[in-house]
Amino acid sequence: MAYIPPHKRHSNVPEKLSPTTPELLVPQFKRCTNLKPAEPYYIDRRGKILYANNVITRFLIVGSTEGSVRLHSISMEDFERRMGEKPLALVNSHLMTDENNDPSGSILRKPWASVSGKLLQDLLSTFEIMKNEMDFDKLEVRKPALVARFGSVLFHGNPSVSLEGIKECEVAVATLRQQQLKKYFFYKNVPPSNMENIVDVVVPEIGVDVNDEKHIYHVKMLDMTRQDELISCKCSVTTDNRLELRKVQLNPIRYMVTEIACLEKSKDLKLMFCAKRILTSLTDDEKCSIRALISSAVLDTNVKGGLRWPLGEASSGDRYSVIGVWHTISKAFSSPSLRLKLIHTDRFDFKISDGEATNDIVLKLKGVVSELQKHKSQDSVSVMLEDTLKLIWDHFLNDEHSPLP
Repeated sequence: MAYIPPHKRHSNVPEKLSPTTPELLVPQFKRCTNLKPAEPYYIDRRGKILYANNVITRFLIVGSTEGSVRLHSISMEDFERRMGEKPLALVNSHLMTDENNDPSGSILRKPWASVSGKLLQDLLSTFEIMKNEMDFDKLEVRKPALVARFGSVLFHGNPSVSLEGIKECEVAVATLRQQQLKKYFFYKNVPPSNMENIVDVVVPEIGVDVNDEKHIYHVKMLDMTRQDELISCKCSVTTDNRLELRKVQLNPIRYMVTEIACLEKSKDLKLMFCAKRILTSLTDDEKCSIRALISSAVLDTNVKGGLRWPLGEASSGDRYSVIGVWHTISKAFSSPSLRLKLIHTDRFDFKISDGEATNDIVLKLKGVVSELQKHKSQDSVSVMLEDTLKLIWDHFLNDEHSPLP
């Protein structure tokens, strides 16, 4: 048989395709384009907390850090029971609130102005991002809210947490994805005496009017079609002692989170710029299933959360299931630029069969958001932000507060 060069040979077995052949490129292209769209948020699955993918997080230390600041372990029974360790707190052993007692001059003058200057650009850029996403999802209504909360910045009691390492984070800005192993957390439960002080002393000084006192039940549900999110059903009690559904909400999305350790104050501050989400696209069948779960609840003041369900009735088929209950008693106060809420919450988590009662002070900065929504100049937003932070510094960050003369 005559010799046939390799390039002229024929075979019934197809040769191995080269990666550059069109026949192979087509299916590869299809595989590459068969991708799920990127989620517009990042989920902290431990608490079903949603963060925008481009969330800005910031940790600030405001006040003197020279010599007198240290990490000190504190006793916190609930935290120790769950985590098996005592948390750490930043402590200034020479806490001074009167600048005349500070011979070194180390106390920061106008700390609220310093914080405002660091946060202004974050706030402006975050609002633009939020505004562009407001109409993205037609299934829900989103409302921007800038919220201040008060409590303590605490650190896990780990030897690797050092004061120098904390100081290095002072002005860091990064996405939450880069901070998944945060060593600190914000504890917002305050003593009852703080709540009384706000009502008796602070409210008359800051010019807010009493709105109302409400008893609300928040029934937390898991929707198997939205497993990364929680449905929160806001409910009230009717005159015949039944639970009535008022509103269905989803987890708010956080776009900016700033935790501030205030060394010259007895409380720390947390600021969050988030989008509240009200679910408006429920079908009649979905509404019926949710209402059936709500109506089967039994009011019971002897159980944590104040509600219980008869055996087998805390779920609706394979779609919805109750995973928690919050009973809140809130006192609300408002002015054109602020809305203050003092909230006592009795909560119960069905997943771990445990609950707790907390006191929370929530201040909504309506005036700042209004300036942003009116497309006011950067200067007007800056003035409103600084004035609001000064009010917070003067009235909300001390455990006890004496009336102004």
